[in-house]
Amino acid sequence: MSAIPDLAANGRAQPAPQAEAAWQALREAAAAPYRRAGRFAWHFARGKLGGDPVFRALLESGALAGIGPPGAAPGAPDGPRRGARVVDIGCGQALLASLLQAAADAAERGRWPAAWPAAPRTASYLGIELMPRDVSRATSALAGCALAPRLVCADMRQAALPPCDFVVILDVLHYVDHAAQAALLARVRDALQAGRRSGRLLLRVGDAAASWGYRASQWVDRLVTWGRGHRAAPTFGRTLDDWVALLKGLGFAVRAEPMSRGTPFANMLLVADLSAAPAR
Repeated sequence: MSAIPDLAANGRAQPAPQAEAAWQALREAAAAPYRRAGRFAWHFARGKLGGDPVFRALLESGALAGIGPPGAAPGAPDGPRRGARVVDIGCGQALLASLLQAAADAAERGRWPAAWPAAPRTASYLGIELMPRDVSRATSALAGCALAPRLVCADMRQAALPPCDFVVILDVLHYVDHAAQAALLARVRDALQAGRRSGRLLLRVGDAAASWGYRASQWVDRLVTWGRGHRAAPTFGRTLDDWVALLKGLGFAVRAEPMSRGTPFANMLLVADLSAAPAR
């Protein structure tokens, strides 16, 4: 079985100007639909996709590439590639759905960078978001998206999680208390295992042990929340070691990758894999 490319090695095989041009084209294509949802939605999409390193890293690393045969790590190139079922918890304006569509379009037109792993092949996308305004913006922007994302306005603590191949949770789990975090992650594990294939959780969190970077991310988080017209809620952080221990206790194999490039924050992306559920 071939190894998944390390997130820390993003794009090293490709000359930087080519990689940069490819990413900028994808960014603009993913942001373009948000013009339909108004100036705020479009500017937010362009700024978030351009300023947050996680979106580019997910494509360059192959972390969201197609699923291999049962028991294989997600993204492994061996075996037939199948469309993946993606659940995006705390999806906001569903930027990931738009980016996945832009990636599929680029690959179909022969514009996918040759040195990157294969473009994600997505069969379905479910976005779960608490804030009605964000769901409304996403619905308006992505109404014509070929991926036909399904968007649900719901509390992640109660929202139903269907069988899936990938679960993505970026920067939202700290909004619920520690018991609720553990309960949600257990439901994520069950949803991935119910897919009866290999499953992967992509979870970005702040490392509470990195005092200055963690505090900076908390302040910016509050400012962005206020700027989007929402009330800033209390947060419940953990150290990186505690996050990893929690996931391992649920049966995940975990790899931690720094995910703050170009920012002052202490964010980590936890790539947490499950083997396929055993046949019954």
